[in-house]
Amino acid sequence: MDYDPQELEARWRERWAEEGRYEADPDAEVVAAGGATDGDAASDAGDGDATSGSGDGDAAGDEPTFITVPYPYPSGGMHIGHARTYTVPDVYARYRRQQGDNVLFPIAWHVTGTPIIGAVERLKKGEEEQLSVLRDTYDVAEDTLQDLETPMGYARHFIEEHYKKGMKDLGLSIDWRREFTTNDDRYSKFITWQYETLRDRNLLEKGLHPVKYCTNEKQPVTTHDLLEGEEAEFQEYTLVRFGHGDTIVPMATLRPETVRGVTNAYIDPDADYVIADVDGEEWFVSAAAVEKLQLQGHDVTAKRTVAGEHLVGERVTNPITGDEVLVLPADFVDADNATGVVMSVPAHSPDDYVALEEAKADDERMREYEIDPAEVEEIEPIPILTIEGYGEIPAKTAVEEAGIESSADPALEEATKELYNSEFHSGRLNDEYGEFAGEIVEDVRGRFRDAYREEGAFGTMREFSEEVVCRCGGDVVVAEQDTWFLRYNDEAWKRKAHEVVSRMEAIPENTRGEYDHTIDWLNEWPCIRNYGLGTRLPWDQDFVIEPLSDSTIYMAYYTIAHRLDEIPTEDLDRAFFDALFYGADAVDDPDERALELRAEWLYWYPVTYRFSANDLISNHLTFYLFHHAELFDEAQWPEGIVIMGMGLLEGEKMSSSKGHVVLPGKAIDEYGADTVRFFLLNSAEPWQDYDWRAEQVASVQNQLERFWNRAQDVIDNPGPEERPEFATEDRWLLSRLQRTVAEVTEAMEGSETRTASQAAFYDFEEDLRWYRRRTDLSRPAARWTLREVLRTRLRLLAPFVPFLTNELHEQLTGTPAEDAPWPTVDEDLLDAQIETAETQVERLVDDIQGIQQSLQNAEEDVPEADPDRIRITVAADWKREVFATVADVGADQGAVMGKVMQDPDLRERGNAVNDLVGELIEFARGRDDEELAVLAEIDEASAYERATDFLGTEFDAEIVVQREGEDVEARKQAVPFRPAIELEAE
Repeated sequence: MDYDPQELEARWRERWAEEGRYEADPDAEVVAAGGATDGDAASDAGDGDATSGSGDGDAAGDEPTFITVPYPYPSGGMHIGHARTYTVPDVYARYRRQQGDNVLFPIAWHVTGTPIIGAVERLKKGEEEQLSVLRDTYDVAEDTLQDLETPMGYARHFIEEHYKKGMKDLGLSIDWRREFTTNDDRYSKFITWQYETLRDRNLLEKGLHPVKYCTNEKQPVTTHDLLEGEEAEFQEYTLVRFGHGDTIVPMATLRPETVRGVTNAYIDPDADYVIADVDGEEWFVSAAAVEKLQLQGHDVTAKRTVAGEHLVGERVTNPITGDEVLVLPADFVDADNATGVVMSVPAHSPDDYVALEEAKADDERMREYEIDPAEVEEIEPIPILTIEGYGEIPAKTAVEEAGIESSADPALEEATKELYNSEFHSGRLNDEYGEFAGEIVEDVRGRFRDAYREEGAFGTMREFSEEVVCRCGGDVVVAEQDTWFLRYNDEAWKRKAHEVVSRMEAIPENTRGEYDHTIDWLNEWPCIRNYGLGTRLPWDQDFVIEPLSDSTIYMAYYTIAHRLDEIPTEDLDRAFFDALFYGADAVDDPDERALELRAEWLYWYPVTYRFSANDLISNHLTFYLFHHAELFDEAQWPEGIVIMGMGLLEGEKMSSSKGHVVLPGKAIDEYGADTVRFFLLNSAEPWQDYDWRAEQVASVQNQLERFWNRAQDVIDNPGPEERPEFATEDRWLLSRLQRTVAEVTEAMEGSETRTASQAAFYDFEEDLRWYRRRTDLSRPAARWTLREVLRTRLRLLAPFVPFLTNELHEQLTGTPAEDAPWPTVDEDLLDAQIETAETQVERLVDDIQGIQQSLQNAEEDVPEADPDRIRITVAADWKREVFATVADVGADQGAVMGKVMQDPDLRERGNAVNDLVGELIEFARGRDDEELAVLAEIDEASAYERATDFLGTEFDAEIVVQREGEDVEARKQAVPFRPAIELEAE
């Protein structure tokens, strides 16, 4: 039977759907008993038969396992990066089912906020870039575009045609009954309950706008509360949206009309900056700017922190001129002011003019940051206006007339103020300003700024005209008005969140500190927006709860989502959810339906593992911990979080807007879902970044096809039913199989999907390659062994390549691999001595081949290169005794010598023993005590003698195994596990 992944996979998808294969229902007896005692384990499960979740609602005896992953935001289509995000948890879910667990793996759709609304508006306006992404990247048909012109129509298209289809095509074992969107009425009732509860617990606070806001006290302050800056005024900065690839690098200015004169930018290389999601875009701003932007109404999600050096030497694109300008390091940049990146206009700013001249003179520093000084030298001021009394470059005139020679000159500040004032009142813009040309700056600045705001090249940010400091010592910034904040700065709440971190499993372990760090620095988080999709703030319907704030405990909603459909929306009030989550005693007259749902919730909760992205630790994942810590009892706190890395495409970052993505559907059509899955899972551990490369994916497809073909050979000739008498090589392979089972199981327990799949597939293929070379595959024992190996490996690989393994396992045994229990180690088949002895045979083959190759490379023909006889001389018994001492004492030469010299026979050998001990100590280093003990027990000569038939065939020569000092004195000295080898020609 040929391997046709498309046909095979389509058949299994249909079968899973018909069976409701992954519809997980609780243990009926446990639910009937009330979901176990509140917070206790929901089942005292036995081993089970690994058939839970088969759609029959009967999972008696199975331990519940609850796996979640961040639900997708369908503002665009699913690409191969998303495919990995959702396949990694699927592998773990499948593994736990084979271990006998009753596994729930649900998915839903996050539509809260404005990105979808923005995408719809761009579509309705006919923006070419948006249309290009829809048509060219995501293959939206022309006659379908009109269906996308409402927010939920847009979302539904990408849910159904991209995400849901892609997930089903990949074979994700999802319980589709539980899907919902965050715009659903019933879900909004759930979020309403959450936020009413948090408000009642004093964990929400309302902010004011515009106000002076103390970042230390986390509250608005008045003039009376200020230590400095009592006379400070609000200043409205223009943010010039420079670009760096797909990233916006906003630079604040009070003189937006000078944008055509920008020649370079400056940044503090040592300050902290953040790459953040701001209103659906990626921005590069100072760490200090993140909170300011949040407080000023922006939707900001910090992804990761980098030093300013990250941007030094890069070029950013001027949004007005399209020119690329170089970013230079500068100590004078105040990262705490505005966005922490400043644009330089040396023709019209004396500060910038002097700074540029100093940069040109500082070749050493430029080279320190890998900037070619010649590039800096080429930067020349660009005049954008004319002003009477100054030359073509006004800033140069001002500096030279004032005799300023360095940026430390106090006269520089005055010269700058004077020039700014003169240009504002009498400077006329040059011809390149089009409709604004010839106008005085004072008359045109506002219109110029507004025009480019409307085009999207400019934004807005508020700062104070001078530094403002609270009496408590905290910095004061501008904050928005009428905003509700989640009080993540609440110390009691922080302590609870830290307690969750201390109890949960963090994978990898080195991420644990990141959660604690985030908890420590998190302050008040603005949790509402003025408009968008999602749940309205219960007590103020003018506002919508923002995306990160309505996605903290939705995992609990999964447990009862499909059953809430049976309950009228109006019945889902505060009391209903209080009874559901807090029990009958929480309300006066509990709704029986809520108590019934409570049993199901308690059965599934807590979340066993949440799989999520590393960049979400600084927001979503820590919010998830905060909210679970506050709203649920300790028994329902998350048990573990597994972090996942980012994906590249052919070495570059994926970009939907540039069309630099691979759609899962196209990849599956070309390679098959199993190939796509296996590449994504085997190329890196979940928390590591990976790189999708078509050539390597095609190689995986070829390897799976070879696996299929070899499996067909075993299925066609499976050997005897009864276990036969094994040859040495059979025992070796079966022992190696047990080691593989142990290694794969250990890796899967730690979510190390690459290690697990590598061991089960590639590493064991090396063992099989040697076995095929080593033995006669037509033997009944060999056929039985190959069948047992295939049966076990199919079960080990089932979580990774479910289509292929289910099909082959069913052909082999009559049962799909996913319905068979996870393999366990058969201790009777483990044989460390056989494995170690066989390793010696492999080494012997390599050594003989090495000698042959050396002889073949000689300038003259050497007959021994093609020997008629190979003489293998094993080390003498006294040498074995020395090795036994090394194995017993360890790699300590002094201790070994002290012990062996107690033997008179060894003492007589003097230097020979000393030299041998040195060699054996080197051999022993890096090997553990168990391995050394096994080596000490091996009869090396017998191992080679058992392999003489194989060795004779391998080298087409007579094989003679002899013992040094007993049978013959070899011309070459033998050492334990490194026999003397002589090639002889007649």
